[in-house]
Amino acid sequence: MNELAAKRGAGTATKDALFLVFRIGTERYALQAVEVVEVLPRLQLKPIPQAPSWVAGVFAHRGAVVPVLDLSALTFGEPAQERTSTRLVLVHYRPQAAEPARLLGLILEQATDTLRCNPQDFKAYGLDNRNAPYLGPVYEDAQGLLQWVRVEDLLDAEVRALLFPSPPLDPALLGESP
Repeated sequence: MNELAAKRGAGTATKDALFLVFRIGTERYALQAVEVVEVLPRLQLKPIPQAPSWVAGVFAHRGAVVPVLDLSALTFGEPAQERTSTRLVLVHYRPQAAEPARLLGLILEQATDTLRCNPQDFKAYGLDNRNAPYLGPVYEDAQGLLQWVRVEDLLDAEVRALLFPSPPLDPALLGESP
């Protein structure tokens, strides 16, 4: 095998993936970049009455109304800090493989870095955190531990039904009386 072929083979042997790194307080977290649609500055949102406090609201994006979660409020009960590095990150949300992906917005603090690594380098951290099933395995590097946030596990069935009713509500029926 020649040198060029050996380099090509070595490059495909590792299945590195790109992750968007962000913080919640002082802790580091990551989303797999293939789940990210777009990174936007923090925008004004329309609140949703009677929604959980970590549902920050909705906004219109290219003709679609997109619900937005504050990941800091969901995880630790404190809303994300208003920083210049706080972003509204649009992700593909698909709780079931057979369902079409929906847009979901996430408010993330310090969402300005990326990491390329092999997803198999993330390791289980030994806790069964049933209250936060979206918090996945951890990755250790020179800065400490980084935890993988799994988008498909962010919403339980009740909140999913609130934000993504199935079938979608028909606006024409909202004006009708029984």
